[in-house]
Amino acid sequence: MLKSNVAWSTNEDSYTQGKETAQKAVQDLIQTKVAFLYTSVDCNVEKVLEGAKAELGTAPIIGCTSSAGIIVPDGFISSEKGFTGILALGDPELEVGVAGSCKQKSARETGRKVAEEAIKKAGKDCAPAYFYMVASPGEEEDYLKGIEDVIGRVPVFGGSSADNTVEGKWSIYTNDTVFNDGVAVAFFYTNKPMANVFTGEYHETTNSGVITKVEGKRTLVEIDGTPAIKKYAEWTGNKMKDLQGNNLLVTTITKPLGVKDRLGDLIAIRHPMYGNDDNSMNIGANLAVNTAIIQMEASVDELIDSTGKTLREVNKELPTDAGAYLLVHCGGRRLGIGDRIDEVAKQLKQEAKGVPFIAVFTFGEYGVKDHGANTTGGLMLSFTGFAK
Repeated sequence: MLKSNVAWSTNEDSYTQGKETAQKAVQDLIQTKVAFLYTSVDCNVEKVLEGAKAELGTAPIIGCTSSAGIIVPDGFISSEKGFTGILALGDPELEVGVAGSCKQKSARETGRKVAEEAIKKAGKDCAPAYFYMVASPGEEEDYLKGIEDVIGRVPVFGGSSADNTVEGKWSIYTNDTVFNDGVAVAFFYTNKPMANVFTGEYHETTNSGVITKVEGKRTLVEIDGTPAIKKYAEWTGNKMKDLQGNNLLVTTITKPLGVKDRLGDLIAIRHPMYGNDDNSMNIGANLAVNTAIIQMEASVDELIDSTGKTLREVNKELPTDAGAYLLVHCGGRRLGIGDRIDEVAKQLKQEAKGVPFIAVFTFGEYGVKDHGANTTGGLMLSFTGFAK
């Protein structure tokens, strides 16, 4: 039977934060098979890991910095001195292989490398049942392709590393490495199911168009031959000058863009992050010319309520009782929710019904829906339940 614990600390000393959290997280676990560790950019990440490993020993560790806080059953945890939280899983019928690497020659090649290493660390020679991924924002799709080059199409869940202010100060880490730009994975070998619900929970509006020009993979230049910011302003009634620079990121939290998968089962949210002087938009995920893009909407009330709704959906999809939850919640959504984040914590605690959980705030989310392809998005939820 899977057993799990969640623990946290806001001790002023980073080493003590890691040590205190790990000590509580492994309590009553016969053998910790994996520890999901999330901390703050305000901490000394290396010291947090050092403290955690003092208690966890050789147990596999994986995680990233979380934007501004975490949520655990005790509520929303944040501090000027930083924070650390751990979800630890123990199960005699589970094996987990963890591997991570800073970016090497290319993101795709790095994805292949960590996939091969994770298989070896689990002592296996086959693909896992499912896997967790954490990558730096920017090339998540390519890391994912590299992993799938090795293991094929296996369900993914997870999210990208984050900081508090979108400055690139984030970190990713495993037991033996800390880096800013790269990818880490945890491969799960088990006969027990997991359920992942990957959703934006935004509504479609009648505003849609065709992407007619993209620069690179993530700069939206034109929609229907019109500069992207101009088209967005027409759709939403905003003034173009109010969508320049970082103003765009905040404005679009409740009115983002979305692209449908090939079957229409999933709308992957595309978060406009920055308004450029030429009226193009920097987007938080990849785009493709000649595909439709839709303006989406949700109120702050709906963003809050979507968390409880999504966790209920996870429970419906799990064929047995849950033993733990890992809840990946976009940091941009948290920014839009603002001071009402305690309402989210209350909903999650209510729906978890005493099962340990941790929620991390990321700058990109990953998941899959209805036998579709593994994919990435922004402003989304990737909520995962592990069967007991």
